[in-house]
Amino acid sequence: PLRTITVDEVPSDCSEPVDAKALEQARAIVEGIRAKGEAALIETATKFGDLKQGEAYTYSRAELKEAFDALPKEHQGVLTRVADRIKKFAKAQRASISDTTTDIPGGQAGQTVSPVETAGCYAPGGRYPLPSSVLMTACTARMAGVKNVWVASPHPDKVTMAAAHVADADGLLKVGGAQAVATLSQGIGPVPKCDIIVGPGNQWVTAAKSLVSQSGTAIDMLAGPSEVLVIADDTADPATVAADLLAQAEHDVEARPILVTTSKGLIDAVNAEVAKQLADLPSPMTAAAAVAKGFCVLASSIEDAIAVSDKIAPEHLEIMTKDAMEIGMKCAHYGGLFVGRYAAEVLGDYGCGPNHVLPTAGTARYTGGLSVHTFLRIRTWMRVDSQVDNQAVVQDSIALARLEGLEGHARAAEKRVL
Repeated sequence: PLRTITVDEVPSDCSEPVDAKALEQARAIVEGIRAKGEAALIETATKFGDLKQGEAYTYSRAELKEAFDALPKEHQGVLTRVADRIKKFAKAQRASISDTTTDIPGGQAGQTVSPVETAGCYAPGGRYPLPSSVLMTACTARMAGVKNVWVASPHPDKVTMAAAHVADADGLLKVGGAQAVATLSQGIGPVPKCDIIVGPGNQWVTAAKSLVSQSGTAIDMLAGPSEVLVIADDTADPATVAADLLAQAEHDVEARPILVTTSKGLIDAVNAEVAKQLADLPSPMTAAAAVAKGFCVLASSIEDAIAVSDKIAPEHLEIMTKDAMEIGMKCAHYGGLFVGRYAAEVLGDYGCGPNHVLPTAGTARYTGGLSVHTFLRIRTWMRVDSQVDNQAVVQDSIALARLEGLEGHARAAEKRVL
């Protein structure tokens, strides 16, 4: 069962997402590919089992379409419908910010909003391939207006390849780990050099993203293990709460399922349901290990429950209380908010609309999840048409430059004096 801790024992998790050993291993891979290019990529990918000897390391647009066409119609429909919902939400996000112009003394200033040119979208493969992450990242990049979009995923199955087609990816790099991140960052063969790399991955992916972010490639975030926190009162359904906690727990042995409630009875009932539902999961070991690392907090009031949640700043925050929307709007720090019994976090995972790539490890205190804004550049401009009307700015610039001891700045401003 989930252990119960007091409010004072609640950790605020700003743990380091980059594992030190993985960082050193990733560094060797990234530097090797930077130095030797395609030969090092093929050698590393073959060594780690991403590729067979002599196998091509990319899939083309045509091959991605073939994978989609080979799927049963019902699977094609699932991918297409999920993509459409992601695109609809991303389109609304894109419309929320636009080019703007305003008057300044003697002229005008403004901002322009434009996408990066090339994006790399990583999606985990292996035991649990995530075609949903392909859709979440690549569809969002396209809706932001990104011209070139490439997906990377090791051992991609037909559904992952089909998802890349539905998301309108230009190609798929069938390599994972640090070698994929290094390739997207540098550009090798048909894979273009990416301005930004986004998407979740294992510790080597995260480590490699941290490295390439120091040398000219933007990233979305450094993601740690997944988290869900449920704020609940005595109106919550224990079976539903338990199911949502276990859904997150099955991601990773390091995942953190957390229940914060004002009801002691709910804690007991949820723990009973967790035990019951764990026993019925096809592969319970991962979830059981995560449950052992999760916890419950008995709060004296909803206000205290909100304070606990804000201290943790969870990746996923579910509200299962009376007046759930009101409670949710009082919460300050979270990656994604899921309001009410029917707004399951898993429905967010699989494409209600908002993105499922979200900040972990307390980083929601200062950043949000993946969105169209991740791929956009907001750039400003100014133009002075009337030197006369701009003279107050010129004089203030001269004065402030000399207050800062920057005489060259002051003299440059003086060239604009009438």
